[in-house]
Amino acid sequence: MKFLKNHPFSVQAFFESSVVLSFAIPVIQLQSLIPPCLELDTYDDKWGFVAAAMVQTKALRPKGFPKFLGNDFYLIGFRIFVRYISKTGKKYRGLYIIKSETNKKKMAFFGNIFTHYNYNTTDINQSIENNTRTLYSNKSKFNIQIEITDDHEEVQLPTNSPFDDWKTARKFAGPLPFTFTYNEEEGSVLIIQGVRSNWKPKPIKIISYKIDFINQFDFKDMQLANAFEIRNIPYEWKKGRKEQWK
Repeated sequence: MKFLKNHPFSVQAFFESSVVLSFAIPVIQLQSLIPPCLELDTYDDKWGFVAAAMVQTKALRPKGFPKFLGNDFYLIGFRIFVRYISKTGKKYRGLYIIKSETNKKKMAFFGNIFTHYNYNTTDINQSIENNTRTLYSNKSKFNIQIEITDDHEEVQLPTNSPFDDWKTARKFAGPLPFTFTYNEEEGSVLIIQGVRSNWKPKPIKIISYKIDFINQFDFKDMQLANAFEIRNIPYEWKKGRKEQWK
């Protein structure tokens, strides 16, 4: 029944919120974390990127199913920005998954049947005090504090970001259109395409962050490159498509 893990049907959901922090890390430190079929998506030939995403999702369900059969859950996902060139020469830009967590056991159970994302369950919480919004997980030792700003207030890029402006930074704002999984035993690549509309990431100001999973890699010279949020977006994952790499 392994074929079930290859996204055998399209899935749709509604993103109430997706907060994504992208971290710039020297290329040489990321290379060993991706399979040979992929290459790092880099900036200035020096920086690769790891994204940490906190997504509040509603009514996730197989495409065409009524909303009341969907599931509401939080997701913490860690992804590396990558590129893939197919056997026909077509170029894809997307993400390679290195860890996925959710706050619902039901989501983890079915997610691990129908995907290769290897979900773990954890607590995922949100609080607001004064002008600070905090996303945190006690079990996963995860804490991000966001300054609540006016919609028209200009937000500055994070200190030491490799980007010169938000326009460039936005090119490295996840999620990207494609997600890749590599099956080493088969030598195959699974390609999942995400479809969205009215995608307008809003820059956000990060007060502080502590992410134990990323800290475990002990990356040197890691910098917070950007932070964005999108709200109230319908989203769809198309049926997975497998391609033989070698």
